[in-house]
Amino acid sequence: MANAQVLDVPLSTVTVLQWCEGKLKQTQDCLAEETPVALIYNGISHAVMLATAQDLEDFALGFSLSEGIVHNASELYGIEVQVQSNGIELHCDIASERFAQLKERRRTLAGKTGCGLCGAENLAQAMRYPEPLAMQNKVEVSSIIKGLRAIQSWQSLQQKTGATHASAYVLADGTVSIVREDVGRHNALDKLVGALAKIKREAGFVVTTSRASFEMVQKTASAGISLLVAVSAPTGLAVRVAEQSGLTLVGFARDNRHVVYSNSERILYQ
Repeated sequence: MANAQVLDVPLSTVTVLQWCEGKLKQTQDCLAEETPVALIYNGISHAVMLATAQDLEDFALGFSLSEGIVHNASELYGIEVQVQSNGIELHCDIASERFAQLKERRRTLAGKTGCGLCGAENLAQAMRYPEPLAMQNKVEVSSIIKGLRAIQSWQSLQQKTGATHASAYVLADGTVSIVREDVGRHNALDKLVGALAKIKREAGFVVTTSRASFEMVQKTASAGISLLVAVSAPTGLAVRVAEQSGLTLVGFARDNRHVVYSNSERILYQ
């Protein structure tokens, strides 16, 4: 039987029956928790996402930036985290001009871990294309390999549960700077974007442990980051948007191979 859920923790334990090599035994397993997280702007509920209950202030800021609710971190004045009986509320105080714009396109977004466009009222809201990237920094292929190897040791939730994604910001020399984890790949990237918005960012790139969907390209490019490395495949739309925005998109990334789908001139091979 699973322990009673605690909504403000990222994982829990459950007693399970394990069958291995013809033998049964009772043991404990560690599970990643999915918690309903409501994003509330100036008192008005905007979105409910299923997320991992950690780094929630980063999540609120990153989501606000990625969704275009605020244009920069200074327009989000404060975040109050309130744990309720059925989930967590993130109360965000944003600039009055941004709140007026938000009300014009207000929607109900029922987020799921595998869905990034749920609840958009029209195609214009769903398909927000990023502006062309101005950054043209180049990256050595050795830095991509180094970052891929290093990120695994930063994934504490994944090591315990096997059920979370991670997004990492890797510096140009391959050093991992920041990692954020979540049950949802979009949430992990939003958390990373939020964390990066709080610091003076050095040149670098994003590594995601997921596939590269349209939303992952959109969020990365909107954050002004010009290289996204994914361990799995991209979608056709993601490749087209990456090409159009000037983002270099890498898929199927491993130690000894990867596939470059757009703007390959940014990666230096020796």
